Amino acid sequence: MKRREFLVGAALLAGTMARSRAADIPAPAPEGLDRITAFFDSEVTSGRLPGAVIMVQQHGKPVYLKTFGVRDVRTGLAMTPDTIFAIHSMTKPITCLGAMMLIDEGKLALTDPASKYVPLFAGTKVGLEVTEPDGKLELDLVPPVRPVNIEDLLRHTSGISYDYIGGKWVEQAYKAANIFEDPFDNRKFADRIAKLPLARQPGTLWRYGHSTDVLGAIIEIISGQTLYDFLKQRILDPLGMSSTKFALATEDELARMARPLPNDYILLAAERDRLDHPEWQSGGGGLLSTINDYQRFSQMLLNRGEFEGRRYLSPAAFKAMTTDHVGPGSGVGRDYFYFPGDGFGYGYGLAVRTDPGNAKPPPPGSIGELKWDSGSGTYFGVDPKLDMVYLMMQQTQNERSRITPAFKALVYDCFPPALRRP
Repeated sequence: MKRREFLVGAALLAGTMARSRAADIPAPAPEGLDRITAFFDSEVTSGRLPGAVIMVQQHGKPVYLKTFGVRDVRTGLAMTPDTIFAIHSMTKPITCLGAMMLIDEGKLALTDPASKYVPLFAGTKVGLEVTEPDGKLELDLVPPVRPVNIEDLLRHTSGISYDYIGGKWVEQAYKAANIFEDPFDNRKFADRIAKLPLARQPGTLWRYGHSTDVLGAIIEIISGQTLYDFLKQRILDPLGMSSTKFALATEDELARMARPLPNDYILLAAERDRLDHPEWQSGGGGLLSTINDYQRFSQMLLNRGEFEGRRYLSPAAFKAMTTDHVGPGSGVGRDYFYFPGDGFGYGYGLAVRTDPGNAKPPPPGSIGELKWDSGSGTYFGVDPKLDMVYLMMQQTQNERSRITPAFKALVYDCFPPALRRP
């Protein structure tokens, strides 16, 4: 058989097999989708939520897309599918994809020390809180057992923290350093982080923090571009994510921006901080996006690194990104703030379901599902078993811890009982 005939035949066979698998997966039940509608209608009419946009997509096509409420209670403008949201930590998977692309190309390696790109990391120490004989707590600084490396930045095992996570000394050290003072770019921010003590020895604990921001600076150093220009050229434009950016430029974009309720003080403060530093392209939490944009990124993950005929990661790199690297045998502990949650491990920028978890009954979902969410209330899930992605765009810090699990349960309640849980 000629090579061309073989390739055509293989493609046809693959398409037939894919259609066969899709036919075996049930569609979400209409009455289940109606319960999603009723839930978010209630959240809006009760005043707990200004608005939301919800999407469930199966086999590459939306089976549910609804808007609720308003973008901003001050203007009363209705939510639309092109409403722009601050997606906070849902920036992290996009930045990590960018880093994995550089690894795929041999321009970056998991074992590279961070100091190769940000030299100040060569002097970074680890902080240890010790109790003096008089009972007073002091901070001792010791050398790291090994350098912080790129894998640590990808999987949050660097020892880099956020100022609100960890011991009192972490909070005090980060605030005393004034890391958000004056204008700064990614390189300057990475230097500021490198001067702070690590909360734990590298590679020993999953600790949420500014690791992905440092990764964004390293992407800039390697590529010679700003983080936005790199992401735009390599990910956002090819995927068709035209509304995803770090700063809004036009009146139309500003009018499409969603805002939290006036009593959502933490989220409003975060938005003020973002606007105070338009020069900072935070790889850990600075992007703005729409549900239409992010579903394209999510579908690319569901397609194992490919979208509309273009491959973004090699199969090996995609597998590495979506495999648990903090589970048994990794030597990595999990602190109190283990955000992937019960039954989930963590890959490179994504939580991945590894087991049912400890809860009885287990939380809904499938083994192998991918997910991440954000402090602003946005959420996305990728379920290969159901050939499904599902997304929630909202702006609420006050209600997100309640709404997020409720949303996920409602999505899986659309399917037969045997498919709802791992």
